Formats: sequence, structure tokens, C-alpha cells
Amino acid sequence: MTEDTKFHHGDATDAAPIVEMKNIEKHFGNIIALAGVSFDVKPGECHCLLGDNGAGKSTFIKTMSGVHKPTKGEIYFEGKPLHFDTPRDAMEAGIATVFQDLAMIPLMSVTRNFFMGREPTKGKGLLKRFDVEQANEVCMEEMRKMGINLRGPDQAVGTLSGGERQTVAIARAVYFGAKILILDEPTSALGVRQTSNVLATIDRVRSQGVGVVFISHNVRHALAVGDRFTVLNRGKTLGTAKRGDITPEELQDLMAGGQEMAELEGSLGGTV
Repeated sequence: MTEDTKFHHGDATDAAPIVEMKNIEKHFGNIIALAGVSFDVKPGECHCLLGDNGAGKSTFIKTMSGVHKPTKGEIYFEGKPLHFDTPRDAMEAGIATVFQDLAMIPLMSVTRNFFMGREPTKGKGLLKRFDVEQANEVCMEEMRKMGINLRGPDQAVGTLSGGERQTVAIARAVYFGAKILILDEPTSALGVRQTSNVLATIDRVRSQGVGVVFISHNVRHALAVGDRFTVLNRGKTLGTAKRGDITPEELQDLMAGGQEMAELEGSLGGTV
């Protein structure tokens, strides 16, 4: 898979950000988990946040999605200061998070997992009931749009591959009105073919104007689909690069704190 031919990359540079985080800090007692994070995502853009374990990625996700309130700094949503009291507020505003564990019930059908508490109904009052036909139709159609042809709407989620399950979760979020999709390491447990399918799904989502925050420690996967790249290192963002302005090696170096090593080598005259 060649990175530039496989996926198209929308130019979202002129659009105003949907979400913008400015100098965000998050403290837990004496521990500073985020120490100055600036990050934004625009409609139809895939903005990759890269960092190794311990960089602060999960605190970042929870702060952007309304689980944690920042200790310092501002978050703007569609240009207005944002104050979510609960993750549900964030979801209702259109910020959806797809976590690695996916929150799915393997023995239940794809349709049931797709709607999960938001099932369409027909009839009123005591006659109100789950509209199975409508739900099945919507689920099959939404999955088809994402390139997955289910055997049937009653197919159990447990029979899908990991990549297909990711796609169910992404399709579900988009169908229920996500403006921003935060993907937590969506390709970390997948093989090459499944990874390629998930990256293609992300591309489809972006073409609908949804902003994607792709959180990963895999530089290659990020480069295959990202428009901009921000590196998180020890709770701080080390600047943002556009596609084509940074090499895979430079990104990897930033992630590994390579520039810290270079500074150390410089100050010690190359003895490290």
C-alpha cells in the first residue's frame, strides 16, 4: 500500500476548527498529566496525535471528550468556550470517542450493537416497540457505506474481524451525529489488511466533513491517513506539522524525545 495513492487527503486548512484546545493543563494532585497541550481539529481533517506510552494520550482523550475538566487552559467548540459537565454533554455536542475496547457485546447482533439504547421504535404508548425492520435496514445501509457487506443484520458482532468491529463503532458514531471522532489507537491490535480497511473507513468519514482525531504510537499508520501531526511528549505538545512537511524519521525522533537526546549530546560534546 503506497501511502499517497491509497488515500486522498482533503484540504481543511481554511476551515475554522470544530474543537480547539489552548494551553491545556491537567493536574491530579501533585501529578501534572498534561502540561501545556494545544491542539485543534477541522472539519474533514484527520489530525494525528502521536505519543508513546506515558505521553499523556489517555488524559488528553478524557479532557477533550468531557470526562476530565482541564485545570488550566481553554477548550473552544465551534468557536465558543466549552464547558462539558459530563461525557454525555460532549456526545450530545457531537464529540464521539471510539475506545480500544469498543464497548460491544459479542453475542448480540450487529444491529443491536449499532443502536445500543437508541433503537428506533414504532407505535405509541403500550404498543410502542422496537422497529426491527427499520433498525436492520439502517444498519445494513450504514455498514455498506463503510465498505462492509454483512451476511445479515442478525450476524453476531463476535463473528466480525477486529477491523470490522472498529468500523461498526465508527459508523455508529457518525450515524448518531458525530462532528468529531476521537479514535484511540484504532489500528494497534490489527493485521495489515484490517489496518488498511480501518484507514479506508477513516477516509470515508472525513469525506463527510467529520473531523478525526487519530491517536496512535504508530508513525506509519498515522502517515497513511493524517493531514496534520502533533507529537505529545510528557504531557506537552511539541508543535504540529502538516502532511509533507515532516519525514517519518523526524516524527519518530520527536516521539522518542530524539531532540532531547540531540540537545544532551550537544551540551556534553557528543560523549553520550
